[in-house]
Amino acid sequence: MALNFDLSPEQQDIFKTARQFGEKEVKPFAGKWDEAETPPLEVYDKLAAAGFLGILAPEEYGGQGGDYMDFSLVCEAIAYYDPSVAILISGQNCVSAGIISKFGTPAQKEKYLPPLAKGENHAVGAFAMTEPGAGSDANSASTKAVLKDDHYVINGTKCFISQGTIATVYLVFARTEAGLSCFIVERGYPGFSVGKKETKMGIRASDTAELVFNDCVVPRENLVGKEGEGFKIAMSIMDADRASVAAMAVGMAQRAIDEAVKYTKERVQFGKRISQFQNTQFVLAELQTKVDAARLMAYRATMDVVNGCENAAHSSMAKYFASDVVNDVARRALQFMGGYGYSREYPMEKILRDAKIFEIFVGTNEMQRMIISRSMGIK
Repeated sequence: MALNFDLSPEQQDIFKTARQFGEKEVKPFAGKWDEAETPPLEVYDKLAAAGFLGILAPEEYGGQGGDYMDFSLVCEAIAYYDPSVAILISGQNCVSAGIISKFGTPAQKEKYLPPLAKGENHAVGAFAMTEPGAGSDANSASTKAVLKDDHYVINGTKCFISQGTIATVYLVFARTEAGLSCFIVERGYPGFSVGKKETKMGIRASDTAELVFNDCVVPRENLVGKEGEGFKIAMSIMDADRASVAAMAVGMAQRAIDEAVKYTKERVQFGKRISQFQNTQFVLAELQTKVDAARLMAYRATMDVVNGCENAAHSSMAKYFASDVVNDVARRALQFMGGYGYSREYPMEKILRDAKIFEIFVGTNEMQRMIISRSMGIK
């Protein structure tokens, strides 16, 4: 039986709409945001109006009620122009629909989902798991939450948290007597503060910061799920998250190829356009083949999630392969442009800087190889 990889007309419209949005609202400003190292909040209201902040959120809470394929297509289309904006969209959807919608109480859904899905009062969600001593090994988290009467008291530090300085709602994972647990922490809670903002090599318009909890008081009703379910809750979105990261990497890699193709068709050397040299044609053909393969892997992992048959190996393969591909494509595509590719006048040097993080976050590629090998029965 033949497999059908065609997008439905509705999915094609979603992708086209997102690409048009990126062309108009992201592309002209991406360089400025990168240079200033500031979150692209000026586009926030437009993202909300387009429905991108609530793609996955249920319609009854102001979301679009879309599925993870819709979500991945938007991530791919927006990352084509700037992954920092795609990361904002991804974080918002994963916090709201990915966790609160699945595990939250009716009261939590009613309070937090509509603002996050509709972008009311610039509500921004953040996922706070990583610690200075606990990155890929989430079970090593040392941040603690102690129940006292009607509230929890949280102490500890989180690091490398995307949207750290601008978020209004944080999903914080802390250790309780029953094990790792998940809490909703609002900006302004006593004892909570934002620490150092990281200065980074790439995705510089996606702010990344340290979070500090010093006897932070969190209402008891802000526990998500039950005590000890934190690891299960966190892992529940990992397949979808890795599939969307793969889609972002594919979008960036496609942009790199498109920029290289445009340049080689215009640049003349030794009396020929660079595109007329066989080496140019062969290399670009190889790179496009790799990007298409990564795209198919990202779509497969995404459809696993849509169909409710999450496959950790498929999502790890997609994330690992696509992130390797975008780094290879960006490096080799830049080479065609020589000094111009190295210049900030062209987008290629930013693409190369941005690409590196995709081999690191949402689990390093070394971690993905471990997951894949275990699925093969290798331990």
